[in-house]
Amino acid sequence: MIQAQATDAIAQPESSVVLEANGLTRRFGGLVAVNHVSFTVHPGEIFGLIGPNGAGKTTLFNLVTGLIQPSSGELLHEGEEISRLRPFQIAARGIARTFQNIRLFADLTALENVMIAQHIHTRSGLFTGVMGLPPAPQEERKTYETAHELLNLVGLGDRATEKAKNFAYGDQRRLEIARALALNPNVLLLDEPAAGMNPNEKQQLSDFIRAIRRQFNLTVLLIEHHVPLVMGLCDRIAVLDFGQLIALGDPAEVRDNPAVIEAYLGGE
Repeated sequence: MIQAQATDAIAQPESSVVLEANGLTRRFGGLVAVNHVSFTVHPGEIFGLIGPNGAGKTTLFNLVTGLIQPSSGELLHEGEEISRLRPFQIAARGIARTFQNIRLFADLTALENVMIAQHIHTRSGLFTGVMGLPPAPQEERKTYETAHELLNLVGLGDRATEKAKNFAYGDQRRLEIARALALNPNVLLLDEPAAGMNPNEKQQLSDFIRAIRRQFNLTVLLIEHHVPLVMGLCDRIAVLDFGQLIALGDPAEVRDNPAVIEAYLGGE
């Protein structure tokens, strides 16, 4: 996996905001999974989202990416409301994600998995593609080349023709990140990317996330249960508990917050 040295967050004006949630709420019947959550994310940040199991983290990711819509509140991407858009529309705007449970096309090759993601940005229609009319051949060649570059980036370039189902768990994680990058996002959401990794692999993952943040000028939102990884990687961290935002700040502020300590460890 690509290696990189730890770097400070990319400097941004204080007023710049790439993602903003205002009173975001999602109810499932009588259950309030996300309860009036508000926060802003600045361009270039690595923004961590942590909390106990059932805190509402993945539900929040699903709201951001359009898999579900909020019961109330609003979500803005670069100042524009997106909470009523469909997932493909949000992806086309530049928001991509990976999943807690890996969702690759198991019977397609690694190369095909990455190429599919890029077609959201191509201009060729069905007729031009079938007939081989411009710009279809040029776009297909560019798609092929970009997919290879992304596979090389995540260390899978020599396995481009292997089916995704034959990859080990950690390699499937890397392939899913390559596919997300193929959408050419400016916001990348990673849902528990370190799940199942050993300590050395987790350190490599941290280096890799910093590297792609700089190389692709990304803002990264990260759900992760391994708290030391989040504390060492993220610029700011939001903590959810029972759907509510109980803390927001830099790693030191969050680590010492009494509400966070109680949420993870209980009372006295």
